Amino acid sequence: MNIEGGCYCGAVRYRAEAEPQMRAQCHCRECQYISGGSPNVVVGLPEAQFSYVKGKPVVFKRQDLDQPVIREFCGACGTPLTSRAPGIPGIVLVKVGSLDKPDLFGKADFVVFTIDKQSFHALPEGVPAFERMPA
Repeated sequence: MNIEGGCYCGAVRYRAEAEPQMRAQCHCRECQYISGGSPNVVVGLPEAQFSYVKGKPVVFKRQDLDQPVIREFCGACGTPLTSRAPGIPGIVLVKVGSLDKPDLFGKADFVVFTIDKQSFHALPEGVPAFERMPA
């Protein structure tokens, strides 16, 4: 599958020739900050098949955490593009909003960190949901 996307202003573009390894919705408090208050909706792609083809993202990693998530975003317009989580090696978590075709997401395979879910967040029906990350 050919997957393409980028930021709002067009300064950063990416491409992957890969099948999604997972589709997830995360309600953790950190993702709420990154998304502006909503759950974070991502498609997990093999890191080896993902590349930036135009521009380079700004990388943010909290220095006060032992194993922080690495977040990549456009330095010009601020669009969140990807996350790279130490607990999921070899996978790049692509933000669905940055995909050229966001309908590729379809439906989440699972929902995580419902323990942090806000009252205005909706959980998709019939999708496995976990208070934290499943083992």
